[in-house]
Amino acid sequence: MLEVTDLRAGYGQAKVLHGVSLKVGEGELVALLGSNGAGKSTLNNNISGIFKPFAGSIRFDGIEIAGAGSEEIVDRGLIQVPEGRRVFPNMTVRENLELGSYRRAKPNRARNIEHVVETFPRLKERFGQYAGTLSGGEQQMLAIGRGLMAEPRLLILDEPSLGLSPLLVEEMFALIQKLRSQGLAVFLVEQNVVQSLEIADRAYVMENGLITVEGAAKDLMNDEELRRSYLGM
Repeated sequence: MLEVTDLRAGYGQAKVLHGVSLKVGEGELVALLGSNGAGKSTLNNNISGIFKPFAGSIRFDGIEIAGAGSEEIVDRGLIQVPEGRRVFPNMTVRENLELGSYRRAKPNRARNIEHVVETFPRLKERFGQYAGTLSGGEQQMLAIGRGLMAEPRLLILDEPSLGLSPLLVEEMFALIQKLRSQGLAVFLVEQNVVQSLEIADRAYVMENGLITVEGAAKDLMNDEELRRSYLGM
């Protein structure tokens, strides 16, 4: 579904990605792991069309999208839930969700709202509240719900557990696993190594703009050398 090949990208003269290659298959949950500054968000933003890469290929459903506008990429069904939630604080939960279908799936807006509140029952309780009054965990649910409103074929989740309490982290990973069980392809970009590997099919480890390790998630979890050298476990 998504194939990134030898991607090189950065900002101005600063090079951040130095030839990144990875794949996400249909219905897969693939994790990209790495510390702050590894280049994970730069990769996300190039895949999503927010920035244009220096070189390399990004193919979605066999179609080249490197350098395409973010609106075209959204129209194709590749949706990113960005790091930091970025909900609209002075709009209600409902209004935030409705904005998620602005470019895609607008005719199915009412049906998709029902699907989102079934997936995240807490949002139904907060439907008329301003997003800025929600807790951190509720805002993250809202951000993911807003992404689901566009009927994604591939959902990119950038650090969804960031800033959440341990209890909410557990809940968030359970919700991500639920989305995957519904057949949605998910590209999970995270620093939370253990829980990401527990739910992922495959995983990549990024360091300094390079993929240094890749493989089945269960193999990475059980490889003692990788646990020590790359995962800090």
